[in-house]
Amino acid sequence: MSTTTPGAQGASHASALLDVRDISLRFGGLKALTNVSFHVAPGELFSIIGPNGAGKTSMLNCISGRYTPTEGRVFFQGKDVTRLKPNKRAAIGIGRTFQNLALFGHMSVLDNIMVGRHHLLKNNFLTGSLYWIGGAQKEELEHRRVVEEVIDFLEIQHVRKATAGTLSYGLRKRVELARAVALEPKLILLDEPMAGMNQEEKEDMARTIVDLNEEWGMTIIMIEHDMGVVMDISHRVMVLDFGKKLVEGLPADVLANEHVRKAYLGEEDPLLEEETSPVALSA
Repeated sequence: MSTTTPGAQGASHASALLDVRDISLRFGGLKALTNVSFHVAPGELFSIIGPNGAGKTSMLNCISGRYTPTEGRVFFQGKDVTRLKPNKRAAIGIGRTFQNLALFGHMSVLDNIMVGRHHLLKNNFLTGSLYWIGGAQKEELEHRRVVEEVIDFLEIQHVRKATAGTLSYGLRKRVELARAVALEPKLILLDEPMAGMNQEEKEDMARTIVDLNEEWGMTIIMIEHDMGVVMDISHRVMVLDFGKKLVEGLPADVLANEHVRKAYLGEEDPLLEEETSPVALSA
């Protein structure tokens, strides 16, 4: 599979969809991130890797608005969103999934995915009360159309009416992804989307992520520990270590970097070759 996105490598900061500038994040005396900068081009599949505690999820939290950085700025589509609340960022097109599942376990799959659309609701209480003569009915039908399209795409039709909390871990991961996709984001942040999955489930999820990027045109930032997946499907990779950017570049170049091999993969690790063998994505 090709890992080159047209224009991704040569994209400037001016044309970037997301531009992260000198982000530092501290919790008291703990430095979670220190002067981290990078940018992501429209249509790019960008992965962030690093050891546990390297600051990967903290970075996604700064991008999505859950954390406000101590220093630095975040730009989305050329606008400074550093102080924007999470719901406002969702409304302008930043969606995300979480490392630990954040589904409503007592609700159906369909209702969980519909929650992903609530930032797009335009009708207020008054127009909602005039359901049959106002625009609320038409709006609800459009939301349901999009949700059904997402359900079909992620192949979860057979569990659409099931209670989310009763599903297997792999299916719940797909439902959470469906909820994020239902927002129709311009940028989607995936925090370990394949954690806890078996090899078959990982390959299915990897195909889905590639399809979201290539067929649906979504720009993706992904945190993932499976190096085979990262190296096979990413356009570019950034490595964090102790909250600092270690290196950024093409997957093959990052993998060959001696600092990465020492800090993340283990330079003398005899399993290196096995761990980094690409996941087969052929049909």
